[in-house]
Amino acid sequence: MLNKNIVWHDHYITKEKRSSKKKQKPCILWFTGLSGSGKSTIANAVESRLAELNRHTYLLDGDNIRRGLNKELGFSDADRVENIRRIGEVSKLFVDAGLIVLTAFISPFQKEREVVRSLVEEREFIEVFIDTPLEVCEARDPKGLYKKVRKGEITNFTGISSPYEAPTTPEIHIINDKQSIENVAEQILNYLDDKGYLDAR
Repeated sequence: MLNKNIVWHDHYITKEKRSSKKKQKPCILWFTGLSGSGKSTIANAVESRLAELNRHTYLLDGDNIRRGLNKELGFSDADRVENIRRIGEVSKLFVDAGLIVLTAFISPFQKEREVVRSLVEEREFIEVFIDTPLEVCEARDPKGLYKKVRKGEITNFTGISSPYEAPTTPEIHIINDKQSIENVAEQILNYLDDKGYLDAR
């Protein structure tokens, strides 16, 4: 419960002023998908392309966040929910700063993704579903996690022993088992360009 003695202070410099200086529309590109689906790799590629266009960005990655801000959280359902809640609040701050925020998190529960969407204004949350079949993710196994799961060394693993609720109506749906990273990044850049995020006035 929020302490009644805590009062919100408005800033003289608004989100609109910050974003107008950057000549872009701030938003959250929320990459979701199974472990090994390619979220982080694609998010990095998209951010690199945005940097080439002189857009102002920040990338939040699941493993990196768990080394600092969320280092005390585990992988129970309750901890996963809290992990996403904190990331949502941080992302909201970056949007307020006028940035295009890229987040790469499994974020397995639809309800929690919708909570993040509710934190920002309409069209400021872009759900990007990196839809890669489980067997492809397991064959890639870039961190060796699936092998550990199959050996019983990891429990509560999304897609195997813990559920993943796939997005039903994502803004961007990428089938990522036979596409190049460059092609996927181009699709996402085209979406941002078409919707006016890259050249806001």
